[in-house]
Amino acid sequence: MNSRHGNRSKRKKKIWFLILTPILVIGIVATSYAVSVSMSAKEAVNNAQQEIEGRETTNKSELREEVVDPNVDNISILFMGIDDSTNRGYGASHARTDALLLATFNETDKSVKVVSIPRDSYVEIVGRDFYDKINHAHAFGGIDMTVNTVEQFLDVPVDYYVRLNFNAFMSIVNTLGGVTVDVPFEFTEQDSEDVQGAITLQEGLQQLNGEEALAFARTRVDSDYQRGIRQQQIIEAIIKKSMSFESLTKFDDVFASIGDNLTTNMSFDEMMSFHDYILSGSTPEVEHLTLIGEATYIRNNAGQDIYYYKVQDQSLQEVKDSLQAHLDLNDTTSPSTTLTQPGSSDADGSQTNEIQLQ
Repeated sequence: MNSRHGNRSKRKKKIWFLILTPILVIGIVATSYAVSVSMSAKEAVNNAQQEIEGRETTNKSELREEVVDPNVDNISILFMGIDDSTNRGYGASHARTDALLLATFNETDKSVKVVSIPRDSYVEIVGRDFYDKINHAHAFGGIDMTVNTVEQFLDVPVDYYVRLNFNAFMSIVNTLGGVTVDVPFEFTEQDSEDVQGAITLQEGLQQLNGEEALAFARTRVDSDYQRGIRQQQIIEAIIKKSMSFESLTKFDDVFASIGDNLTTNMSFDEMMSFHDYILSGSTPEVEHLTLIGEATYIRNNAGQDIYYYKVQDQSLQEVKDSLQAHLDLNDTTSPSTTLTQPGSSDADGSQTNEIQLQ
């Protein structure tokens, strides 16, 4: 009797050993890989570091009472896509943002909300005391002015930013093995070198490489509104692909491929904190928010009718409320200021800049 009990006990131990061994091996491999990635990628991330002006000592947005920790807090990331190609002659410092998206991450339910800000949105440019297209903020004042302008516009803190040019965007997509996107209609677009008609996408669900994903995000064949939706689709596809288990072994290559084409205020450890979204066992829920608006034209002092995208007040407030709730923020109010707007009698400064940057 004791012998049979002993044999059953040994069999149970053997079964548990067989179950635990592969789990242990996976754990060891994952830990070893994490160490490998941290050693090879940390330097690349450190080289991309650039803190937002005014946060060198506080390490937080003025809209935050305390410093956030992405391991435990809900946070926001502003993604800036810039066109600093030699064909434009801008350079990284004076390039305009071709894409501007704010993503909020809720640590509790592992959900993500993304809003695309139309590049021609008519907003206050913080630090310039006038209204203009939001994509001009980067040309006027780089990362700092862009972050401050977005914070003022959406009334939420921008905890982190990631600025990448076309090369970085394409490298990320290619290194991840492409992204899956449902293309709503057939269209032809220029490539990253401005070669007209170089990219043609067919309608339907398909996997896009870096050049194709860039063309999908940039094309303006219909409207700024639809363009924003496409950019959200691309960001969602990248988030889902990068947070899948199959992409874990590609992080090292992603960091290596980016090179000097990315700037951020996130540390390597802060980037790695998002591993819990992967380990949660399911693809994070991504909700798209839309800033509804309409085309408007404002005449400047030179007699030019300049196109802007004017966001509806109700739509803007709904997006603000949604983002604030997702970040679990207390009610906040932005200080009101009197600003010069293009088209008014004292808008000379704004109109002069608009002529240069329209």
